[in-house]
Amino acid sequence: MQNYFNYFTEIEERFQKRRGSLLLLSTLDWALIETWQEAGVPLEAALRGIDAAFDKYESRTHRGHKRKINGLAWCAQAVMEASEELREASAGASITANYTGEDTGFERERVAAHLEAAASALQAAAIAAEMCGPTADRLRALATEVRGGDSTAHLDTEALERNLTVLEEKLFAALTTAAPEDLLVALKEHAARELAPYRSRMGAVQLRQVERQFVQKQLLAHYNLPRLSLFYMSQQ
Repeated sequence: MQNYFNYFTEIEERFQKRRGSLLLLSTLDWALIETWQEAGVPLEAALRGIDAAFDKYESRTHRGHKRKINGLAWCAQAVMEASEELREASAGASITANYTGEDTGFERERVAAHLEAAASALQAAAIAAEMCGPTADRLRALATEVRGGDSTAHLDTEALERNLTVLEEKLFAALTTAAPEDLLVALKEHAARELAPYRSRMGAVQLRQVERQFVQKQLLAHYNLPRLSLFYMSQQ
């Protein structure tokens, strides 16, 4: 599971390092990283693509007149190219990260607390109660299972994350159905504006995926609802 967490943080750190200054990733950037992770783009390919995009940009920009790259989406095309090159070089070998669950930072009590905090937020939701309520109950049941496991055994975070992914997908579907039409239209328009500078650097499928992730994140933020994934567990 630590590999899953590192996937996001290492991409963020590489982008900031190559940019040369601290820039917090935007909602669009995080949505893009999620589409890469879900599509099985290896971390190595993502980092290579970021480097390639910056190398190409810097070679074409006159020294002293450089404008900063302000979005990770600028690197999207290079990342996909690097992923394809790595896939071909692997000759069919598996390059998916191996989540063993043998990582520190995912102790049972911390994971259970994350699940219970998400459950409390969902229980107080002002929308889609027919889904938020049962989801909260399921999260509490999972928290109980996590606490009740063998304390000497490593927690199977990969299996738990699969459960949380299914719950999130069902929750997103319910929120999309329950949300007012004008809100969804506004979120899609917001996504379109954010994506506009990068459309030439992404394929149609990737654009749709990023837009979907962006709208989902904004929808949760609008209703003050939590992400369930262990990646969003507090690191404190």
